[in-house]
Amino acid sequence: MNYLKRILFSFILFFQFGNSFSQIHEELLSFKSANPFSLNDIIDNLENQEKQTVYGKLKIPIDTNNLEKKFPLIIGVAGSLGWADHHYEYLKMYREMGIATFELNSFNSRNIKSTVGSQVEVTTASMILDSYRAFEKLSNHPMINKEKISITGWSLGGGVTLFSAWLPIRNAINKDLKFKSHLAYYPPCFIEPESLEFSDSPIHILIGELDNWTPAIPCENLVKKLKSNTNIDITVYENSHHSFDKDSPVVRNENAYNFSDCIFQMTDDGKILMNYLNIPMSNSFLQKIGFMFCVSRGVDFGGNPTSRKKSFIFSKEFMRRTLLY
Repeated sequence: MNYLKRILFSFILFFQFGNSFSQIHEELLSFKSANPFSLNDIIDNLENQEKQTVYGKLKIPIDTNNLEKKFPLIIGVAGSLGWADHHYEYLKMYREMGIATFELNSFNSRNIKSTVGSQVEVTTASMILDSYRAFEKLSNHPMINKEKISITGWSLGGGVTLFSAWLPIRNAINKDLKFKSHLAYYPPCFIEPESLEFSDSPIHILIGELDNWTPAIPCENLVKKLKSNTNIDITVYENSHHSFDKDSPVVRNENAYNFSDCIFQMTDDGKILMNYLNIPMSNSFLQKIGFMFCVSRGVDFGGNPTSRKKSFIFSKEFMRRTLLY
């Protein structure tokens, strides 16, 4: 009944102020997750991971023409620097299309501002688990269509978006959940899984040709390997760096890891192996050792106006096709 009261209030505001999606219903939702370091921790030992409360912000664009409507939803996942203006621009665009959005706050929930230059405080594994726990929570929301929930993310969040489609990890968390689509912006594809079993939902990667933080070539190679059995594709924007969709010029970050020379193998049970030694990077100490073999420091990131425009156009159509048709 509380939901109906809020919607009715929005309905009254509609006649005073605007169109059918002009009002936004907001909720701060929390749920239980955990703090696995690696994907192997999820696959082999999920029940014993340190528990963690995570929260996020749900925004629903009230349709005043249909007060009982259940909305499609996009779960958004930020990168190593946390949430930024261009991320919010995408979410606003989706709400204007009539799609609800959920801003996952994996960092703030753990009192972390950034993982640039370390990548250990909040891991990809933790964020993938957060995403699925959010999915579980939101599936039971009375205003959300649980059959139409997609995921999108940038950089580190792009890796979460991409590898949330990897079936060994999905099946270990909740095999009954499947994202409707996965839209990954400049994800780290330098992790090569031995198992090429991915979701049959549409997956698309958007990445810059000049990206030296999460290089494009490993993503192109991964897509080639998966293409025959997976609904996956990639768009590489020419003359574009990491974060090409930002509305700001390219700058240099001397502290950030440069993965241009790295390719790490990942076993079927989610162990990411050091180059040459084939030792699993199962904790922060071993990961630092593993990075010494190939990682350097210093990356370039920032916007390309042409690629930014193309990215927003593509993203709008991708979500329209996968969530609204």
